[in-house]
Amino acid sequence: MDKLIITVDLGHFRAFRVKEEPVGKGKIDLIESYDSLEAHGKLSAKITDQAGRFRLGGGKGCAAKAKGYGEPHNIKLEADKRLTKLIAKDLCTLLTRENNYDTWYFAAPEEINSRVLENLDPVFKTRLGKNVTANLTKFKKLDILKYFE
Repeated sequence: MDKLIITVDLGHFRAFRVKEEPVGKGKIDLIESYDSLEAHGKLSAKITDQAGRFRLGGGKGCAAKAKGYGEPHNIKLEADKRLTKLIAKDLCTLLTRENNYDTWYFAAPEEINSRVLENLDPVFKTRLGKNVTANLTKFKKLDILKYFE
């Protein structure tokens, strides 16, 4: 049976299939990879017309009026939550589609690791072989394999 290794961070998703060879070494192949466009770029480029960005026009008492715009205190946190839910959804889709595996292995940075796993279906959590809290998305294939041997 094959093994699956999935490495993610907020901007990258990479999935590998490991085929066991007779000698004991595994052959690792990239089966899925994408970069999230939503995770890249500056926040100011995504939110272009925030309240308070423009000066108030003239007029009597205009500056003294209270505005109910609020402040974007948690905008980055909400974006991160949305991205982790999307990662978990993509992970479930991949694990459903790739049904020829005994166990699968997961690596994600500590900041998002638990949030991604808590959004997974419990069926997939039972087949999780090893969970690594590290960002391995930019590692070479053979270096990734060393973390899961």
